[in-house]
Amino acid sequence: MIDVIVVGGGPTGLMLAAELRLHDVRVVVLERDAEPTSVVRSLGMHVRSIEVLDQRGLLELFLAHGRQFRIGGYFAGITKAWPERMDTAHGYILGIPQPVTEQLLTAHAIDVGVEIRRGSELVGLRQDEDAVTVELADGTHLRTRYLVGCDGGRSTVRKLLNVGFPGEPTRNETLLGVMELTAPQNEVVEVMTRVRRTQLRFGVGPVGDGDGLYRVVVPAAGVAEDRAVAPTIEDFRQQLRATAGTDFGVHSPRWLSRFGDATRLAERYRVGRVLLAGDAAHVHPPLGGQGLNLGIQDAFNLGWKLAAQVAGWAPEGLLDTYQAERRPVAADVLDNTRAQTELMSLEAGPQAVRKLVAELMDFEEVNRYLIEKITAVSVRYDLGTGHDLLGRRLRDVELKRGRLYGLMHRGRGLLLDQTGGLSVAGWTDRVDRVVDVSGELDVPALLLRPDGHVAWVGDDQQELRAELSRWFGTARG
Repeated sequence: MIDVIVVGGGPTGLMLAAELRLHDVRVVVLERDAEPTSVVRSLGMHVRSIEVLDQRGLLELFLAHGRQFRIGGYFAGITKAWPERMDTAHGYILGIPQPVTEQLLTAHAIDVGVEIRRGSELVGLRQDEDAVTVELADGTHLRTRYLVGCDGGRSTVRKLLNVGFPGEPTRNETLLGVMELTAPQNEVVEVMTRVRRTQLRFGVGPVGDGDGLYRVVVPAAGVAEDRAVAPTIEDFRQQLRATAGTDFGVHSPRWLSRFGDATRLAERYRVGRVLLAGDAAHVHPPLGGQGLNLGIQDAFNLGWKLAAQVAGWAPEGLLDTYQAERRPVAADVLDNTRAQTELMSLEAGPQAVRKLVAELMDFEEVNRYLIEKITAVSVRYDLGTGHDLLGRRLRDVELKRGRLYGLMHRGRGLLLDQTGGLSVAGWTDRVDRVVDVSGELDVPALLLRPDGHVAWVGDDQQELRAELSRWFGTARG
């Protein structure tokens, strides 16, 4: 029997599968498409996702394939300077196309032992007390202890579970594609500068390194009856002429797609032995570039908890904290994209509010608050009352003998003991103890979960043992 089947081989599914393999869980990823996608829906990774990569020793690889940017404009396209004094050692956006992200995550997953089966479409599932039985389109049946649907906004897994997906349907559709142009670069720049003043859903910009390809974004004429059907190059020409007064001579498309502004949140993230993550659990407009990042962070939260459940040491209720922690984060993202959508309306009322918000963002604190929301730096899980760090992810801090994130590559819990007098005896198979000091931390000791969030702060051994039991189960030995 398979330990965990992950349905969907996008960034969320690949990240989750790799996290599970860190704990020796047997994982099979089922991906419907026979070949990796070339569609560039996401152009980059935000601060918290960059931290996630660093915590697993992957960041240098991603940095080698991307570019670092410190630019504003991530909240409703309001152009402000990148905020200073963000609570992170990685204060930048990593520009990297989604196909490259998927390529790197695929290689990482395979390297740690994940089995990826392409061309495998799930069409049915049923579960009992012991396992989930999966039916594939070719008639194959598989048996797994747990299943996670990471299969996108039209998730088959979610539909088979009959989980509600309430929210707002698509009201505005946008065309997106990569193609060649005959128009000269100076004309493209002039039109972009002029049209973007009144149409924030329009964009034409080069992709790649001088290969003549452009990424084109333009409002659609309406909402398609079947959004799974790709638009045509003629659709782009018509909408470019309607929006910008020119079609730029677009031709030779590499890929064409469309996306909507539906905003929906799954009523439940778990039904028995089946869970949802990424777009299968939440969809929203791509404002602020949060979608891919939100899914990767879902996976980072769920991976160690599901692995603990499979291994048999998970304390009661641990797996349910996945929904308790991540669903409110998704709800907040949906709300901030709703707010951004309103601010991008061309009507007089929203434009007046947009002007006011832009003025408020001239205050460093406001600018930083909004960008930390977009980049997930400000996420805090409700772990109860206590120290201000409790429930927050901890930035990478310098220690006397290295960096904090360099100690977290194995995906285990971590006690950073600046007193030298605390112990994790009984949990050494799940938690590392590091005796070191940092000038950036004014606390005696803290306990980090495998996802980097602070579970405890203090210097009392009895309190520490209680929190170790809460998050890492019964002591052994």
